[in-house]
Amino acid sequence: MSDKVYIFDTTLRDGEQVPGCQLNTIEKIEVAKALEELGVDILEAGFPISSPGDFKSVVEISKAVRKPTICALTRAVKKDIEVAADALKFAQKARIHTGIGSSDIHIIHKLKTTREKILEKAAMATKYARNFVDDVEFFCEDAGRADLEFLAKMVETVIASGATVVNIPDTTGYCLPEQYYEKIAYLMNNVPNIDKAILSCHCHNDLGMATANSISGLRAGARQVEVTVNGIGERAGNTSLEEVVMTMRAHHETLNLHTGINIKKIYPTSRLITRLMRMPVQPNKAIVGRNAFAHSSGIHQDGVLKNRENYEIIDPHDVGIPESLIVLTARSGRAALKYRLDKIGYPVEGEELDTIYEKFLNLADQKKEIYDEDLLDMLGHTKDNKIYQIVSLDVHNIAENESTAYITLSKNEQLFSAEGKGNGPVDATIKAIDKITGEDVKLEEYLVQAITGGSNDIGKVHIQIAKGDVFYYGFGSDTDIVYASAKAYLDAINKL
Repeated sequence: MSDKVYIFDTTLRDGEQVPGCQLNTIEKIEVAKALEELGVDILEAGFPISSPGDFKSVVEISKAVRKPTICALTRAVKKDIEVAADALKFAQKARIHTGIGSSDIHIIHKLKTTREKILEKAAMATKYARNFVDDVEFFCEDAGRADLEFLAKMVETVIASGATVVNIPDTTGYCLPEQYYEKIAYLMNNVPNIDKAILSCHCHNDLGMATANSISGLRAGARQVEVTVNGIGERAGNTSLEEVVMTMRAHHETLNLHTGINIKKIYPTSRLITRLMRMPVQPNKAIVGRNAFAHSSGIHQDGVLKNRENYEIIDPHDVGIPESLIVLTARSGRAALKYRLDKIGYPVEGEELDTIYEKFLNLADQKKEIYDEDLLDMLGHTKDNKIYQIVSLDVHNIAENESTAYITLSKNEQLFSAEGKGNGPVDATIKAIDKITGEDVKLEEYLVQAITGGSNDIGKVHIQIAKGDVFYYGFGSDTDIVYASAKAYLDAINKL
């Protein structure tokens, strides 16, 4: 059996179903081109019959992207299949992805029919799709809860009808890894024509086991895995592309599986999806979360500084992250403090380091996190007069999606004022700040969190900016979310 695993990316179909994550056609093309550079084998571009916008997106993605197979989803309905085929007419390589429920829960309570009629419909849809394309994938919806013997019969039926790939979805994220392994293994051993098609894993994360289930399915013989960038998707999400790819890489000797993914593009692609879909990645998310390569414990920091592999099984550079983060807190040790002092140009050794470390611990007990300006202040090299501070901020909403911000900042006892125009009050404020600071930075992440409740709620804003390959984080809080955003953005700029 081949050790090549095909990466089927459904960020633009299953991932885009998340409320608030909808993209327009131009944005979808931008994502599709990034996924092409990332190296996905199959790109599920949408569900053409669902809306004119989805149809148009599949058409335009088919024109813009040439390397991956472009896939369109349908129900097991002739009209769906005809519309999908029409949307795919410009694709260099086209696939129709059709299917129907396979569990008794779906057959009885959703579809209100019988197993026999389901098999007839599955065969019909597969054969009909083969009239339009040579590459047909069939999904056995809710296979995670389906009867094994019936599931095997369905897989055999659709392969006989022309399916080149059969998708075995754990639609509700129900399975345990060993259950999903056994399901794929049973199909590999009990479907007579299984050698005529590839089995595909499509796992949801309702119980937090999507990646584990997908890896189990691959170990049992599946050779396609269906994923989304950042693991976005319905409810708790889908299998995360970055997690499954890096698991195969980290355990290459055990799994002996490989993909065509350019792993250095993982983090940049993750950031693009976050920005366009306005779906922040949780800080502790594996591989791409901002804390994935951050160390604050003194023991861990010392170990990482001596040899990265002490506490990191993945080199952050491999996935496109510039460096590990050494975060200074009350749990940090001397090694981490010395490392940060060296980085800002104040190398210390021996007794001097011990003395500074005692001061550091006292300060760290008062603050959650210690930044470079805090260290300089502690050493008597204050930067208070060298950082920007807000003197005044006035924002006017001129019309829908059009705002003007007037801001005055102080630095070195001097005042600087600027006006910014943007498609909202925060955008206008950031543009006004940029005019004053003159820094060429890119806003990578913007996240608002509520701290208190009620109409006078205090909001905390987290901002991540990038200058070149280096990232800076800023935080600000206020009852006025625009003012909090300005404080957070300046916090990041001041750290730069």
